Amino acid sequence: MTEEFNKYKITYLFIALNFIVYVISAFLSSDIIDMDIKVLLNMGALYGPYMVLHSEWWRLFTAMFLHSGMTHLLMNMFSLYLMGRVLESYFERKTYIAIYLFSGLVAGLVSEFMHPVDVAIGASGAIFGVLGAIAGFFLAFRERIKEQSKAFMKDFGIIIVINLVLGFTIPSIDMSAHVGGLVVGFVGGFIVSKNPKFIWLYGMLMTLIILGRIFYMHGHYVEAMF
Repeated sequence: MTEEFNKYKITYLFIALNFIVYVISAFLSSDIIDMDIKVLLNMGALYGPYMVLHSEWWRLFTAMFLHSGMTHLLMNMFSLYLMGRVLESYFERKTYIAIYLFSGLVAGLVSEFMHPVDVAIGASGAIFGVLGAIAGFFLAFRERIKEQSKAFMKDFGIIIVINLVLGFTIPSIDMSAHVGGLVVGFVGGFIVSKNPKFIWLYGMLMTLIILGRIFYMHGHYVEAMF
């Protein structure tokens, strides 16, 4: 068990953090199954009016660890358990952390761009970033590991199709955040697979994108509201 934890330490730490935050939100909501929307807002859910008008940009980070209910949490953590361990096997831990966090942050910005007055939460944007990074890895090394790459890309396509179908049939699923996280993760996975030192380039690029979007977000929010 100790060896398993040490091998996939970051994945298990992310899962543990999500569960800890969920327990706190469940306690404050007085409900273990469904969370109170007011509690989620107070704990840092994404919400355009608070983010833009009150400069509460920290919500981009906190929203990644909040979930609306037990089903939402378990589905995301099961996905992270499966894909996170794969990513942790292929990349350095600092790369894994960077891809996970940047994917979640950008996914949050994309979500707010598409739904400026909706409340949004969940780790799915970051998790889709993990999936995207794995796809980037296999694409970067497709010539060296042709069979494995071909098999993964086939499974990857199936996963994307399933999520697209779910996204179009279940209104509560924010496909924009999923796509945003997926693209950010893919770019990170591909770049770092080409050269691990490019993690710093990736980090600077994502930081500039996030800051640039935040800078222009106020104008877009005002247009959407009025």
